[in-house]
Amino acid sequence: MSNFENSAFGAGHDHIFLGSAHEDNERRTWMVIALCSAMMVTEIVGGSLFGSLALVADGLHMSTHAGAMLIAALAYTYARRHATDNRFVFGTGKLGDLAGFTSAIVLAMIALLIGYEAVSRFLSPVPIHFGQAIPIAVLGLLVNLASVWLLSGNHHGHSHGHGHSHGHGHDHGHEDEHDHEDEGHRIFGSAGVFALSVFEDGVPPVFRITPERASSKLNADAVSVTTIRPDGTRQTFSFADHGGYLESKDDIPEPHAFRAIVRLPDGEHQIEFEEHEHDHDDAQTAANRDHNIRSAYIHVIADAAVSVLAIIGLLLAQAFGWIWMDPLAGVIGALVIANWSWGLMRDTGGILLDMNLDRRMADNLRRAIEDNGDNVLDLHVWRVGPGHMSVVVSVATREAQRSPGFYHAALSRFKGLSHVTVEVNPVRAAA
Repeated sequence: MSNFENSAFGAGHDHIFLGSAHEDNERRTWMVIALCSAMMVTEIVGGSLFGSLALVADGLHMSTHAGAMLIAALAYTYARRHATDNRFVFGTGKLGDLAGFTSAIVLAMIALLIGYEAVSRFLSPVPIHFGQAIPIAVLGLLVNLASVWLLSGNHHGHSHGHGHSHGHGHDHGHEDEHDHEDEGHRIFGSAGVFALSVFEDGVPPVFRITPERASSKLNADAVSVTTIRPDGTRQTFSFADHGGYLESKDDIPEPHAFRAIVRLPDGEHQIEFEEHEHDHDDAQTAANRDHNIRSAYIHVIADAAVSVLAIIGLLLAQAFGWIWMDPLAGVIGALVIANWSWGLMRDTGGILLDMNLDRRMADNLRRAIEDNGDNVLDLHVWRVGPGHMSVVVSVATREAQRSPGFYHAALSRFKGLSHVTVEVNPVRAAA
């Protein structure tokens, strides 16, 4: 009879899956609310005292802006205060996505209202008081730009990363290697042409050797790569066959600046790897993006865009008498906001429905387990918070000594796995 063991990382572990910049983003959002609220009060009071209906109307508009920010701020505060509340089975990390989805709906409603008002003005033009409208639009733009500046500190996350220049190589007794930007260094051998690259998509960096043609084959046992660093340190990497490519069994330590001696059955090939920095924006990846701060950012950007369009429309209408420019600017603004709203709704909705955001990671997780001779019966990967992924995997194994801890160790090399549950199903060998 088959039985199983079930385990997760860290017995008695917590489920705090908040983003790395959670508190900073929370603080910035409250600052934007304070700015918008001050502007709202100033415009409403000023408009009431001086009899300006336009100022009162813009003040009321600013109140809706502050209300949208309030959704994001309250989500941050609630998620932080209840991060350790065990009633939330997988923590409060997805509360920001819920707030982002709500904000996307609000943005869609704003787009509809702007569009409706613009069409109404096309059909029934109304007189425009340029002396009041233009200064108010400029003032609104300045407030929005200040809000963008306040939110932009962590909207894009903390950039980090590195790249590997392809440099040049020298073939001992063979044709020179060539620079191959996308596929790595090309190595010309008697068995065919192969690309050597450093692969680090969601996992610690490893070497990969990929044939340019499927018919080209290499025996993993006959291949090795030895790195020689500037200080003379050497490290030799052996390889495992993964079907369409060979992958080094060990990770490549940082930095990735070294000379690599690639040993193939026909001889040795030397390749230079040079480290250089480039921007790799984690907040743009599906696993790390904070959709709550993104929704707040989109709100202020959308409002700024509408202000710019309104100013252009008003100036053209005043200069040339093109009254239709004002509603046309409104239609364009409505379409832009609707597009941003749909993107935010699509991304946050997928997370709320536990959509698998990274199929490549799921494939790599499956491969890491099955390379040990086991069989993955079931695998689920989903996001539980910005930068936090959860995995549930069911494994069938013929190795009686393999416990959940064995698979935890095998999967610990993957970045961003904050919660892993393993079910082990021993399979008895046929008599």
